[in-house]
Amino acid sequence: MPGSSRFVMPISVLAVSLLVLTGCGSSGTSTPASGASTESGTSPAGQTITVYSGQHEQTVKALAADFEKRSGIKVALRSGDEAELANQLLQEGKASPADVFYAENPPALTVLENQGLLAPVQADTLKAVPAGDSSPKGDWVGVSARTAAFVAAGGKGADTAPPASVLDLAKPEWKGRLGIAPSETDFAPVVTEVIKSAGTDGAKKWLEGLKANAKVYQSNEDLSAAVNSGEVEGGVVDHYYWYRLRDEKTAAGTHSKLHYFAKGDPGALVDVSGAAVLAAGKHQQAAQAFLTYLTSTPAQQLIASSESYEYPLVAGVKGKSELPPLNSIGSVVAPGDLGDGKQALQLLQDTGLLA
Repeated sequence: MPGSSRFVMPISVLAVSLLVLTGCGSSGTSTPASGASTESGTSPAGQTITVYSGQHEQTVKALAADFEKRSGIKVALRSGDEAELANQLLQEGKASPADVFYAENPPALTVLENQGLLAPVQADTLKAVPAGDSSPKGDWVGVSARTAAFVAAGGKGADTAPPASVLDLAKPEWKGRLGIAPSETDFAPVVTEVIKSAGTDGAKKWLEGLKANAKVYQSNEDLSAAVNSGEVEGGVVDHYYWYRLRDEKTAAGTHSKLHYFAKGDPGALVDVSGAAVLAAGKHQQAAQAFLTYLTSTPAQQLIASSESYEYPLVAGVKGKSELPPLNSIGSVVAPGDLGDGKQALQLLQDTGLLA
């Protein structure tokens, strides 16, 4: 989710767009940056691109500033929840002022791709990262990766005997000990992986078990803090939430630990963030340059060293030394396997975990 100063827009906002797509209008609140102009075949330096970003705000601000210095292209950044921004893009359609969409999870990008709103990414940009980390159609490029993990209150049963599988969390022994944040866009890909492992009926029973066992939180930050304080024993979050909480609380104030599920488990989800150029954007060349920058070594090094605690995707760029090697946890789930997330969102609604 976006960085430290963020609001939470439930994933059900995107679910509405997925399940009942409405006609595209121009109801957005963003306006094109002053001085922006259409492409004229000249250098894009001096132009301003508008970037809708659902990624960590502080890191994206640093990336935008570095890109501006290197390219001479200015960035007007709009940060928010990726579900809300994807919904905004669906509503705006071809009238959107956005040139780039930078999302935290593949399903939000796939929704826009399926509606024909994305432009093909330049071939050289796609080649900068492993082929399986980007859109199978080439309409968006992978930028960074993260993994789902289990955060446990230190010294509690969830820590001393963590779940062997994410599927175990639906068992009766976890009743009253668990927290979940089902409205987070990070949660739906985990549900998709459970569907692949246990089938639709099995995934529905799993969600019903979670609903019976868990206290619901509005965000992964809230869930991580609740585990750290001992309010609940554990919960599933993306790994970086724990590292960011540790930085905030310092070692003395951190009373939780991170556990990773075994390779092959639905909870060992390794997911990517990605970026796309909007097909109707007015600054195609400049927008493509931004994607090329995101997959360059300088940008990947900035991501790797930032407070986001994400894994870079470009070969030769290493993540923070305190992070376990990504290949020790699992491999990136093919974006095509995650699809548009519609089935996962439907199950979350059917079980009452989303309105």
